[in-house]
Amino acid sequence: MTIQKFIEYSPLNIDGKQLNETHELKLNVLENSGNYLLHKDLLRHCNSQRQGTLSTKTRSEVRGGGRKPWRQKGTGRARAGSNRSPLWKGGGVIFGPKPRTISLKLNKKERQLSLQTLLYNKKNNIVVIENLENEITDPKTKRFLKICNDCKINLEQKTLIIVSKKTIPLKLSIQNTKNFELISASNLNTFSLLKAKQIILTPLAINDIKEIYCD
Repeated sequence: MTIQKFIEYSPLNIDGKQLNETHELKLNVLENSGNYLLHKDLLRHCNSQRQGTLSTKTRSEVRGGGRKPWRQKGTGRARAGSNRSPLWKGGGVIFGPKPRTISLKLNKKERQLSLQTLLYNKKNNIVVIENLENEITDPKTKRFLKICNDCKINLEQKTLIIVSKKTIPLKLSIQNTKNFELISASNLNTFSLLKAKQIILTPLAINDIKEIYCD
């Protein structure tokens, strides 16, 4: 059974000062524990990252083996019909891996519910920074770290930055930092949320989350 929860955030500007406005996020969360749903969504995400391109050759695909190695009877050796048999060195592989599609089906509403439940569970670790996507116009890691210090972001903890659109200057400013991950709201996933100890949101990203994942 799901219940509605409301979260209100007062955004900070890039100098760390609180603004006189609020952003509300309405989430549908599971009344009881939703660990089973989070686990299912995590498996779906991890399976989708697997390529499934491993391939081995069977005895019919290995080159050679058209000639019988020796006659059937009279030699004292075991019968052999091909030197590409799986019993021979260089032969085919029995029940080896073949290319396959690895996927786990998860309903759209189940995925939305798992993401909303996880966002609500991490509500105390979320910081909203106003207009972060557009304030960084030059790719400078030093400026990005100054913004984090002003907004009291712990640089030693895993931090997920969720923006509406990944800009090149912001992406380049973050790529040399070790504890930050940048993701767009449209690509939000359970794996990134679970890893993060801190979450940085922007008002534009909140609007995207409402539109994509919330009713």
